[in-house]
Amino acid sequence: MELQKILVVDDNEINRKVAALFLKKQGWLVDQAASGPEALGMLANNQYVCVLLDISMPGMSGLDVCKAIRADARLQGVRLVAYTAHALSDEKDAIMQAGFDAMLTKPLTAESLFAAIAA
Repeated sequence: MELQKILVVDDNEINRKVAALFLKKQGWLVDQAASGPEALGMLANNQYVCVLLDISMPGMSGLDVCKAIRADARLQGVRLVAYTAHALSDEKDAIMQAGFDAMLTKPLTAESLFAAIAA
């Protein structure tokens, strides 16, 4: 069985490392990106089953990255999980309408992370 690869995208290094640690303990191969442009570059050169994507990043937001991924025919099968501190219902609606498959609210727990990825 091929190991599944996931990309964790967050401008905050500690948030990336916490998510990566949870995922590695579950057997995932984890790559990390600190920005939207870096994530898109990694997606162009690697195959990921899932992308855990921070919404609030400087420069290119997670919503912009999501839209770019959804517009790329080569990336249609990738599961996108929004990862944000913004939890108001209108913000959740806008995030899901942008094309995400699931949404997590920070701070992460291992249980919420695995549930969002598996859903």
